[in-house]
Amino acid sequence: METNCQSNGIMWFFKDRGFDEKSIQEMSKKCKRLEDVNREKASENWDYLKSIGIQERKLPTILGKCPKILTLDLHEKLVPMVNCLTSLETKPKEVASAITKFPHILLHSLEEKLCPLLAFFEALGAPEKQLGKMILLNPRIVSYSIETKLSKIVDFLADTGLTKDGGAIGRVMVKHPFIMGYSVEKRLRPTLEFLKSLGLTENQLKGVAMNFPEVLCRDVEKILKPNAEYLKSCGFDSGQLAALVGGYPPVLIKSASNSLGPRIRFLKEVMGRGIDEVAEYPDFFRHGLKKRLESRQKMLKRKDVRCSLSEMFDCNQGKFLLKFGIV
Repeated sequence: METNCQSNGIMWFFKDRGFDEKSIQEMSKKCKRLEDVNREKASENWDYLKSIGIQERKLPTILGKCPKILTLDLHEKLVPMVNCLTSLETKPKEVASAITKFPHILLHSLEEKLCPLLAFFEALGAPEKQLGKMILLNPRIVSYSIETKLSKIVDFLADTGLTKDGGAIGRVMVKHPFIMGYSVEKRLRPTLEFLKSLGLTENQLKGVAMNFPEVLCRDVEKILKPNAEYLKSCGFDSGQLAALVGGYPPVLIKSASNSLGPRIRFLKEVMGRGIDEVAEYPDFFRHGLKKRLESRQKMLKRKDVRCSLSEMFDCNQGKFLLKFGIV
C-alpha cells in the first residue's frame, strides 16, 4: 500500500534503514507530520541520536514508539533537551538509556516541563545531585503533571507520617522514583491501609515509606496478603506478624517459596530455634541463606556456642569472627 511519505523521500529513508511497510504505516498513523519531513532532516536527527550513544539497532524501536522525534528541529529542540539531560547525568550513557526507555522525553518542553519539574523536586528537599539520577532512571516522570499526579503522591506520603518541609518526601522520591507511576487510590492507599490493618504503628508506617517505599507499590491481593497469610501459616500470631513486618517490611514482598520458606525451615530444622526469635529479630530475613545464615551457624556449632540471632548476625564478618574467637 502506498503511503504519503513516499512523496518527499521519507519512505526511502525508512526503507534504507530496514523498516518494513507495516512499521512505516504504523508510524505514519502515530505521527501525521511525518508526511512533511524530508529525508535530509530525518537523517540528521537519526545521526544525532547515534552520536549521543544510542545504539543504531535500537533506533527502529525508539522511532516505532515515538516517530515524532524525526519531526523535531535538531538545534532548537533536540540538542537543548539532550544537553540539559546530559547535565543531570551521573554515569556515562544514562541519557541514551533514558531515551531508549522513554523516547517521548524528547518531546517535552525544556522551559515549560523539565525546569518546573526540577524546581518542584528541589522544593521537596530532593538532593540536587540525585535529581538527575531519579529522572534518568524513570524518565516517564517528565510526562507526569505536577498538579494532577505528583502533588497527589506528595500528599499520600505525607499521610504516612513524612513531613513536607523536612526533605523526607523528596528523599523517598529519589530513592524509589517508580512510586510516582502508581495510582494513589488504586494502589498506594490500599497498601497503606493493609499495613495499618496488620497493626503497624505510625512510626513503623513512616519507616516503611522512608526506607522501603517499594513495599507500598505492591498489590495487596496478589502479593502482600498472600505473604501475610503464609507467615501466619508458619506459626506467627498477629502480634508477631506486626513486629516482623514493622521490623523488616520486605517480608511482605519476598517469595514465600524461594526466600521466606527456606529460611524458616533452616531456622527450625537446622538451627533448632523457634519463630518467636525471628519476631524479635526480623532482620533474619535480610541475610543471605548460604553466605550468612548457613555459614555462621556452622561456625558456631563447631564452637558449641549458643547466642541470640541479633548477636549472631548483627555484625560484619570481621567482628563476628573476633566476637566468637574464630580464626
